[in-house]
Amino acid sequence: MEAQPKLLYTKREAAQLLSLSVRSIDYLITSCEIASRRVGRRVLIHRDAIERFARQDHFAIRERQTARPAVGFEDRKAG
Repeated sequence: MEAQPKLLYTKREAAQLLSLSVRSIDYLITSCEIASRRVGRRVLIHRDAIERFARQDHFAIRERQTARPAVGFEDRKAG
């Protein structure tokens, strides 16, 4: 019987699969570039989210993020 690949990965496992640091994975989760879910105290990342992140064009993402106008503190309170 063939072993099934895992469905959910820890941040450390995802970092190894993507050749990134765990800290980089934390940043990607915080910036919503990679989806994750909490199960108790653990943060787990779905295999599809890892594959989707690996396939996307990261240069275009950074351009979109830097193209946004800066929002001042006063603007955030009002809106």
